[in-house]
Amino acid sequence: MNILVTNDDGIDAPGLMALVEAVKPLGKVSVFAPDRNWSASGHVKTLHRPIRAWETHLSDGTPATTCDGAPSDCVALAMLGLIPGPFDAVVSGINPFNNIGSDITYSGTVTAAMEATIWGTIGIAFSIQNPDEKDAPYDFTAAIQIARDITATTIQNGLPKKTLLNVNIPYLPLDQIKGVHITRQGLRIYHDELVHRMDPQGRSYYWIGGKPPTASLDKGTDFGELMDGYVSITPLNMDFTDPSLLQSMQTWQWNAT
Repeated sequence: MNILVTNDDGIDAPGLMALVEAVKPLGKVSVFAPDRNWSASGHVKTLHRPIRAWETHLSDGTPATTCDGAPSDCVALAMLGLIPGPFDAVVSGINPFNNIGSDITYSGTVTAAMEATIWGTIGIAFSIQNPDEKDAPYDFTAAIQIARDITATTIQNGLPKKTLLNVNIPYLPLDQIKGVHITRQGLRIYHDELVHRMDPQGRSYYWIGGKPPTASLDKGTDFGELMDGYVSITPLNMDFTDPSLLQSMQTWQWNAT
């Protein structure tokens, strides 16, 4: 197997090292991650400036490539030939916070996996639960084993075109994780507030503040099963078309036509 590993937390993030450790026993591993943190960057395609890339090493000596582009740029550059391929899978993470519900649209972790899917390659995004939503957890022992098993199983079985996997792992010892559940995307509830401040020159600036997001605990959803102690695997489809509304809209009377 030939596996590309990336993330959105940057080349020095401990979660990246953990994911490399997870997939190394499965075959050849190439590491290509951004040179800084791109959390909540969404799906980025850098076209307005050149992207600079250079060779580096992880803290354990593993060879790696980094660049000043976004996570999705790393995947695109690799697919275009900057990293020797082809790849059997692209794995992204391990993100030190949940990526659930609408988080997938913001998450650089998930959108890196989306970029792999666009190129016709298996894409899997891995995130670990952080119950306190504060300091990132750094014990990835259970997550490493789970990410290895999920990656191997997914490559063995394959994924349909335009489909990727969003995996969320409880922050628990391996023997306390109840199992793996296939889930649907849940409802993320945001509590954002506009914070307005003035700089020393008297000019306005703004933060998006507020309390941390919460989520619905509905059974069968990513967050519901995660909070119940299960690994959540949500298959996501890049075709965002709403089939029921598509059919209904055929009956609308469009004045423009």
